[in-house]
Amino acid sequence: MPKTAPAMAGSQPIATDITAPLILDFLEWLAAEPRAYAEVMDGWRTSCPRLTIWEDAVDGGYVVRRRDGRLEAVVEVTPLGHQFLSQASRRMVSSDPPRPCSAP
Repeated sequence: MPKTAPAMAGSQPIATDITAPLILDFLEWLAAEPRAYAEVMDGWRTSCPRLTIWEDAVDGGYVVRRRDGRLEAVVEVTPLGHQFLSQASRRMVSSDPPRPCSAP
């Protein structure tokens, strides 16, 4: 897996080599369609201080919670989140493709 440069929020790194793939998974899941806040919290909120994917995505400006007149708040990927996804996709495309396993 190619190394990723940390995304920054101010002077604080948001995505590290460990969390960036999980943040990308989260953004890809959200990019398909806005999700109910409760659904996002059920699947992505964590009490683990080392894997703060939801919190890192919010702090990095990659996702936003909106109500927009709806009864239930939804979470959407921001333009910055789409840019992060796009840049990661280009890095993956430009890296060597995985080789198939050879049979014994």
